[in-house]
Amino acid sequence: MAEERARAPRTPRRQPPPAGSVGTATRRRPGREPQLTRTRPGGVVAATTGFLGISSARRAAILAIVVCALALSVAVPLRNYVTLRQELAAVSQRQQDLAAEVARLTEERDRLADPAEIEALARTRLGYVRPGEVPYVVQLPTPPEEPAGNGEDRSAWFAVLWREITAGAP
Repeated sequence: MAEERARAPRTPRRQPPPAGSVGTATRRRPGREPQLTRTRPGGVVAATTGFLGISSARRAAILAIVVCALALSVAVPLRNYVTLRQELAAVSQRQQDLAAEVARLTEERDRLADPAEIEALARTRLGYVRPGEVPYVVQLPTPPEEPAGNGEDRSAWFAVLWREITAGAP
């Protein structure tokens, strides 16, 4: 290796132009000259290391790790936020339902505060009468039970017809 270095011709390094030079096509920041390295004897190539001496592939890997860490640190609070929003919507709906029920019950309470309404309900539901009134209870007769053993079929005509078609003649 030492022999290769001794045989390789040395190329002089370029010196940065003076600070006040006129006519330069590109401007570079001071101290940001690309570093030159020797990869093989006689050749000079710009180094691939950049900021802080880290290659661009490593910088990309570090950036990917940082982005993943940020995404994971945001994912849990975001999930909690969405869950709480859904719970809030459910609770708001339940509150509206309860408010409607309270309004209905308040209306019924106001209606039942009237003595005439109470009397009407007592007469219809409980069968109450005033003193001196004669209550009448109408009972409808129940139809007589038919004996089941007389042998005659009391089915509807279409049921008898369908049974005769599917089973054949009796």
